[in-house]
Amino acid sequence: MQGQDQVQGRRDTGQREYESKCEVCHGHAGKGNGPYVEYLKTPASDLTALKKNNGGVFPVDRVISIIDGREAVKGHGAREMPIWGRQYSSETVEAAEYYVDVPYDQEMYIRSRILALVDYLDRLQGR
Repeated sequence: MQGQDQVQGRRDTGQREYESKCEVCHGHAGKGNGPYVEYLKTPASDLTALKKNNGGVFPVDRVISIIDGREAVKGHGAREMPIWGRQYSSETVEAAEYYVDVPYDQEMYIRSRILALVDYLDRLQGR
């Protein structure tokens, strides 16, 4: 039986992104109760209620804007939450060495990881 973090025998990229970038504040289940919550000035939001709080529609564009740093979040003050878009950009320089035999597109790499994370957040809804 495959674990919930496996997709067709491969690691779930969206879950991996969540675990490495979001879980510390938002918690394993996305409820806003991560291990760093006591250090936050503003409590981390419950990421499982994004769809519910948006009239039953998952707010894809807004979530992407928050992740890539285009939209500031009031509770994050002076960007307590790292601007993951910038981190993704710096990580692409490291990833470029793995794409020797195929054309490498930095924007595609960044977008695919952000979209994987957004997909995972969508799957957390209502849990």
